[in-house]
Amino acid sequence: MKISRFKKSHKTLVFFATNFDYREPYQVLIDATFCQAALQQKIGIDEQIRKYFQCGVKLLTTQCVILEAESLGGPVTGATSIVKRFHVHKCGHEGKPVAAAECIKTMTKDNRYIVASQDRLLQESLRKIPGRCLLYLHKATPVLEAPSKASKKWVQRRAKNLMLGKQVEKIDYMKEKQGLKPAETTVKPKKPKGPKNPNPLSCKKSKKEKAKPTLKGVEQTAITKAKRKRVKIPAHVKAALGKD
Repeated sequence: MKISRFKKSHKTLVFFATNFDYREPYQVLIDATFCQAALQQKIGIDEQIRKYFQCGVKLLTTQCVILEAESLGGPVTGATSIVKRFHVHKCGHEGKPVAAAECIKTMTKDNRYIVASQDRLLQESLRKIPGRCLLYLHKATPVLEAPSKASKKWVQRRAKNLMLGKQVEKIDYMKEKQGLKPAETTVKPKKPKGPKNPNPLSCKKSKKEKAKPTLKGVEQTAITKAKRKRVKIPAHVKAALGKD
């Protein structure tokens, strides 16, 4: 492989590794259209891809891809036999297979796959989504496609947001250093308000009840009257006394 081609592919891999967490060994998800093109060009997929990347790779396919190729029958019999050689990755459609293109779209949602396909519609769909990496055959040569516009815009937007965040932090630091911005202080939690004790100065002393003056003359009169009160003596007592 020419040095210029290797530099381009390496640059693309670094872009996706840096911004979208692609990691070695890179997982290459292959469909039947890629196998059909390789068969027509009489090239070995495993050999050509490993030679092209010059690093660790895993060649994978899915059950949906194999079932779709088998359903097409005669025209793609050779491609079907080739795609069956790769490791079958679980796609979540076991028992309920879907179209190969739909399966690949689902697989790339939460995982980092390099999609190897000649399906133009699938390629166009994946280019609109940031972080999707494509591999195709140009005649007998594998080509790792440069990052799409969607991927580049996403990276630029993220870099801009990070830059703004750093600038804001720097401005705040300079303001604080020059005394233009008060340093953040920890706010003490307020104690819950409860009933306040009464102010001792505002409290009036309770007035003691004055003793009522006793009228000695009245009391003595009452006693005298009580003494002068006659006691009724029964008649039989009087009779007994008279006898004495």
